[in-house]
Amino acid sequence: MFANSPAPAPAPRIFRGWIVVAAAFSVLFLAYGLQFSYGVFVTPMATELGWSRADTSLPYSLYVFGYSVLSAVTGRATDRYGPRVVILCGALLLGLGWGASALVSERWQLLLSLGVVASFGMSVAWVPCNATVARWFIRRRGFAVALASSGTSFGNFLVPSLAASAVAAYGWRPTLGGMALGCAALMLLAARFMARDPESLGLRPDGDPAPAVAAPPVTGMTVREVLWTEPFLLLIGIYLLTWLVVFVPFVHAAAYAEDLGFGKVAAASVLSAIGLGGVLGRLSSGVLSDRLGQFAVLIGIFALQALSFVMFAYAGSLALLWLAAAVFGFSYGGGVTVVAPLCSALFGRAHVASVVGALFAIAASPAALGPWLAGWLHDTTGDYDAAFLWSAAVNALALGLSVVLAIRQRHRRAL
Repeated sequence: MFANSPAPAPAPRIFRGWIVVAAAFSVLFLAYGLQFSYGVFVTPMATELGWSRADTSLPYSLYVFGYSVLSAVTGRATDRYGPRVVILCGALLLGLGWGASALVSERWQLLLSLGVVASFGMSVAWVPCNATVARWFIRRRGFAVALASSGTSFGNFLVPSLAASAVAAYGWRPTLGGMALGCAALMLLAARFMARDPESLGLRPDGDPAPAVAAPPVTGMTVREVLWTEPFLLLIGIYLLTWLVVFVPFVHAAAYAEDLGFGKVAAASVLSAIGLGGVLGRLSSGVLSDRLGQFAVLIGIFALQALSFVMFAYAGSLALLWLAAAVFGFSYGGGVTVVAPLCSALFGRAHVASVVGALFAIAASPAALGPWLAGWLHDTTGDYDAAFLWSAAVNALALGLSVVLAIRQRHRRAL
């Protein structure tokens, strides 16, 4: 007479957090694969339009500045509205901005399409993805963020070489336009699988079983509370210095290789070597930060990054360029991977997207100067030696501040 009570839903075989990791990986692969291919388009764009290296670098510098500053907005929006809506909006703007860049004929047009529109779209990638993944994990946070953020390096490894081959076959305009539209469409699909945090779905971080009593609420400091603390100020100094020059290889390494006499596909392979090193660096830093702590990783990667720029300056063969690029990618990948886990550990999970967004906006916006300054130094001196040695010196300063932060935090814990 009575219908049987429905059986309880079986527990999911895969923790939902790993699906979020896969979605974040996809967004970062697409967005950064497109971004890091820009170096492939610099030479043909400059040749067709009669622009200098500084002319082609300036819109990219504005783009970097724009999405860095806007990361504070998208980080706060992610905390408030969730990552799905934020990434959906950004995907549309990213496709529109990069797609319009394939149609430019004047410098002001590229400044508008890439430097303004695309920068709005790009601001939804790094901070919302990494901060969201950091919310889903505690014990395996470093490894999970490393897996997600390795999408950036896989994009860097695979996409530039494919883009270079397409440019050789079809030209830079069709290649850039097609990449922009495909990237936007796939980002829209990946955004559907992004969820704010495990608690919003009745789950626990790391897939742990629900406790017998109600779990405590997610806690953490707000941006206003962390803004003038010593750890946050030191983090700003560290990442401002290293990010000031971090885009120099991405924009100029391929052109540098061409200046040394290598073909376009061989030059693009230098960008791919950065990506390969980045994959290894991100995964290694994630595992090591869970075991050794973020500070040990931070010190090691900035020492390697300073070394990589010196290697670039004195590389005279393709093999040495690959080695320099791989070391740079390894250190750069490790450096950005530890940001969200470190902020979560220092300041809590509740407002981590806003905190990481604020750090990114303040520290990464000066990175806009790096590619333009390197282009200007090239045009002035006739080579890239000064740009690479200057970049090495800046990373040495970041290394020194990392040591200070580690010592200060150890002292604080001992009190």
